[in-house]
Amino acid sequence: MAFLNQFRPLRESFEADDGAATAEYAIALLAAAGFAGLLVTLLTSETARGWLSNIIESALSL
Repeated sequence: MAFLNQFRPLRESFEADDGAATAEYAIALLAAAGFAGLLVTLLTSETARGWLSNIIESALSL
């Protein structure tokens, strides 16, 4: 077992993941903000407004 003890500092450095959750939340927040920006850009275009208008008009005409 003395052989395994020499790897203890290395093993403990891999187990220390302080801040990993915060980094994951930050990446998810950036991805969500980018997706929201893309949606705003798409939905404010005239083409998207036309598509949405056609979908709503066809749904209301049923």
